[in-house]
Order: sequence, then structure tokens, then C-alpha cells
Amino acid sequence: MRIPPHDPQVRMRNNESQSAALPLTSTTWTTMLRTTLIAFLLASAAYAETPSFTVGWSIYAGWTPYHYLMKSGILRKWADKYQVAIKVKRFDYAPSLDAFVAKNIDACTMTNMEALDMPAASGVPTTAIIIGDYSNGNDALLVRNGVQFKDLAGKKVLLVQKTVSEYLFDRAMTINGLRDQIKRVRLINTSDADIASAYISDTSVTGTVTWKPMVSQIGKQKGVVNLFNSSQIPGEILDLTVVRTDVLARPEGQRFAKALTGAWYEMMAQMSGPNADKVLTAIAEGSSDTLASYKEQLSTTKMFYTAQSAAQFGASPELQQKMALVRQFCYEHGLLGANTKSVDDVAIQYPDGKVQGKPDKVRLRFTVEYMQAAAQGKL
Repeated sequence: MRIPPHDPQVRMRNNESQSAALPLTSTTWTTMLRTTLIAFLLASAAYAETPSFTVGWSIYAGWTPYHYLMKSGILRKWADKYQVAIKVKRFDYAPSLDAFVAKNIDACTMTNMEALDMPAASGVPTTAIIIGDYSNGNDALLVRNGVQFKDLAGKKVLLVQKTVSEYLFDRAMTINGLRDQIKRVRLINTSDADIASAYISDTSVTGTVTWKPMVSQIGKQKGVVNLFNSSQIPGEILDLTVVRTDVLARPEGQRFAKALTGAWYEMMAQMSGPNADKVLTAIAEGSSDTLASYKEQLSTTKMFYTAQSAAQFGASPELQQKMALVRQFCYEHGLLGANTKSVDDVAIQYPDGKVQGKPDKVRLRFTVEYMQAAAQGKL
């Protein structure tokens, strides 16, 4: 074994007054090896015990930033600050919800509706920690051949069922006085990964409900028009980052939430700052998109670029009014679980402590704790 020259047990001759190096005893060797082994084991244990969390995301203007958050190192910086490890994983939308409900991931990007119905139906209490944006034209009902609302009965419409696409369609028909015709429309469940190609290639399909960038791609086709979109129901389709409530109940889960929130708003500042185009270009790469296309998507997204604006919306009566509509829709469409006998059997709790539904049946919580901490510079 080569002994390092700085070892205190060794006196290397470097002038005439120094003598030859003293021999190491077996006791000294044993002590050195034991110390080294202990240090290695302690370091290994510390690494192994670092709490690890996974965030699932899917392609959407308000969620694709998670690609950049990981790639840029911002997330790693905040995770290190709070002594946690955070991974991000891309999914198609429906599989991301399934992974969250199955507890295979700890946090997930999803809309307010899915945050309520998917976990609730499976008995998984969920907490929204970041209100990222609301769809302000990103979600749309597209039709071809001059079809109007009154013509949709009996026609095929592609969408991802049991998601906000179905909610948007329901609201569109209701607002246009055709609620009684909804069941006559042939809704065809289609993956978000396949919906654009399926609609473009099959001209026998009259309509589709989806979100950008698929809306933009489909909208370029000849004869396709935007019949209804989310700008007509502002604030009803929210895009959230949610965490399982049981995760937040643990100290390391709270550190995870703080790290994720701190990283998110550092990125939001970059997205809206002087070098925004560079950042947006990097974000667009997460969905194999261009800067121009991504900026077009953002033009119909009401982003909450500051923690303060997000927290204000989260604490507002408006949020409660919008969620009342969503909750009723979920109940009427049987999305809150087979054993749900009343809309109040799945309750929502808000930052001011108010509860819609039975207080002992809270399944979705909105908190502004982490957003407010970010706004006050306390993360």
C-alpha cells in the first residue's frame, strides 16, 4: 500500500536533520483502516438515507417547464438545500394519474378536476401546493365541415374521457343550451398521444376536444374550426402541482414541497425575465417543440409567474366558486367513486379553512403555505 506523504505517522526525510521514516505498527494500521471504514460507511448511509421523491409530468404548456427544471440544475440546487432528492418523470397524461393514484410517484401535474376525481375515487387524499396557471384558450372543441353545436348529436368526438376535456365539452353544450343532447354525442376515448393523428387521419370524425399543442396542430387542418375553448370559462381549468397528503404529513415531505416550490418560482422568474427566450427555447425542447410554437401556447395560458399572484388566486372566493362547478360535474358523471351517494361525500378544503362537503370527507386540499413562503422570500 502507498502511504500518503502527509500521513502523521510517517516522517519522510527532507533534510539532513531528519531520520528515516519510522515503521508503522500493526496497531496503527488497524486504527487507520477502521477509521477509513467507518467514514466510508457513514457517508454511504447518509447517501442512502436521503429521502427521494418523484414528480410526474405530461406535455402541456404549464407543465413542460418541469423538463427545464430538471435539466437546468435548478431543481437539484433546491433539493440539495432541503436535503432531499427529487426526480421528474414524463408520462402521457392518463398514465401519470394512474401512477399517482397507485402511489408510484409522490407528486404530479394535473388539473383541478383530476386532482379531485382520480385520487378521490381511489381514496388517495391530495393537496395542491402550486397553482401554476389556468387554461385561457389552450383547451378547445374543434370541429370540421361547418358543424355547429346543434349538429353534434350522433356525431363522433374524440377526447380523453374523465378529464377536463370532457368537462369542457359538457360546459360548452350547457352554455349553448344543449345539455340534454350531450348523451347523444358519440364520445370516443382517445389517448392524448394519439388524438391529433387520429383526428387528422380519419375525416369521418366530426370533432375533438383536446389541449395545446395538439389544438394548434389540428387547427391548421383545412376546414377545422375552434367552436369553443377555455377562454370562455376562465379559471375553471386549473393546472396544478399536487402532492399526496400523506407525503406532506412527514417532515421530509414538507422539505420536498418547499424545495419544489422554491425551484418552481425561480424558474418562473427566468421564464418572465430578460433572457426569457433562451429559457423558453430550452423548455420547448421537452415537448420537441419550437420557441414560436411554445410562445403561442403561452399566449392562451394565464400563467401565475409570481408566487404572490398564485397565492392570491388560491385564497380567493373565485377559486371556491369554480371548484363548486367542477365538483358537481364530477359527481353527476360518476367520477367520485362508485360508493359516493352525495356530492358532499367528497369534500374540498380551502386555505381559509372552509370546506365544501362533509368535513370528515375531505379528499382535496388547497394550501397557499408554500406559495406564500416563496412570495415572502422565506424558502
